[in-house]
Formats: sequence, structure tokens, C-alpha cells
Amino acid sequence: MKKIAITGNIGSGKSWICSLFEHCLGIPVYNSDEMAKKMYFLPEVRQRLEKRFGTDFYISDTLLNRKHIAEVIFNDETAQHDLEAILYPALFDDFERWADGQDSDYVLFESALVFEKRLEDRFDAIVLVTATEETRLRRAMLRDRCDAEVIRQRMAKQWPESEKMSRADYVIEHENDDEDEALLEQIVYLNGVLTRSNL
Repeated sequence: MKKIAITGNIGSGKSWICSLFEHCLGIPVYNSDEMAKKMYFLPEVRQRLEKRFGTDFYISDTLLNRKHIAEVIFNDETAQHDLEAILYPALFDDFERWADGQDSDYVLFESALVFEKRLEDRFDAIVLVTATEETRLRRAMLRDRCDAEVIRQRMAKQWPESEKMSRADYVIEHENDDEDEALLEQIVYLNGVLTRSNL
């Protein structure tokens, strides 16, 4: 079972690309952002987080105080590192169990921060979804209903696309918003490569 990371900067459209792999080609996709939220509620994870950060990360037994979490870690690298040191082992244990239960030539691990968090060695290959900055800004503003300055601040937290392109094994260009023929050709071609390759 090959484990492939698929990543892209904010507004690149990686979630849309993942949905095409999943629904058109039947490739299982592990959404790390969504699954990480569930890790907060594992008893051992919650215990360690409350010991480190207090109880304010949780509104209830099923609801996170996401605004508070963002405020705590946004400009505090030590707090962010400590949070990830608690969450990531649980997340990757869950990913490995999930991957072992799939029946396909490869699985996709969707994450925006594969390079920033130095996760490359956990995967057989890295796929980068790209788009121009103008396109990414427009998409993110529309999706998150934020103004340009807020999105640019988020963009500044991520590595430049040019740096990621130099490190990625494969690149998908996703400039158009529609499910156009050129985009599907890229995905079908890459699926063939990932299926056949001994990575």
C-alpha cells in the first residue's frame, strides 16, 4: 500500500482535486484536517492537552473552542509545537490503521502543511496542487468570506509555491475552477503513474 501526500497552499483547490480522485477513480482520501479535530477528543489526547493548555480548548465533550485554540497557537511557536507533539502521533497512528484497512494501490493523505511540518519522510511521494496567487486569493476569499488582507496573512504562514514545487514529486496545475478536460487528464495520468510505479 503506497501512501501519497497531496498538498497545496491555501486556495489551490487540493480538496477539490482529492474529491475527484475519490469519486471518479475510487482512491481513498484521508482528510488530515478533519481527522485531527477528532483526535482532540481521544481521552489520552485530551488529558495531555488539558495538562499543557488548561481546559479552555473545549466548549463541551463534543465541541472545540477553535477560536481560543487559534489565539493560543497563532503567534506562539512553542505552543504550536507542543500542540502538534500531542496531536500528530495520534493522527498518524489513526492514518496507519485507516490505510491498512483500504483496498487500493495507494491512498491519499490530504494536508496543507506537509512541507512546513517536515512530514515528507512519512510518504512514498508528494503531490502538489498549484494555482496562481491571484486565483488562490480569489478562491480563499470566496470560500472563507474573508477580505484579502486576512487571506494574505494566512498565505504568509505557508512556504512559497516555488519552493514546494522544487520538492514535490508530482504537480497538478489547477487554474480553472471547473472540472475541465485538462484537469481530468492530469488526474487520470497521475493515477496511472501512482498505480504502476514502485515508489
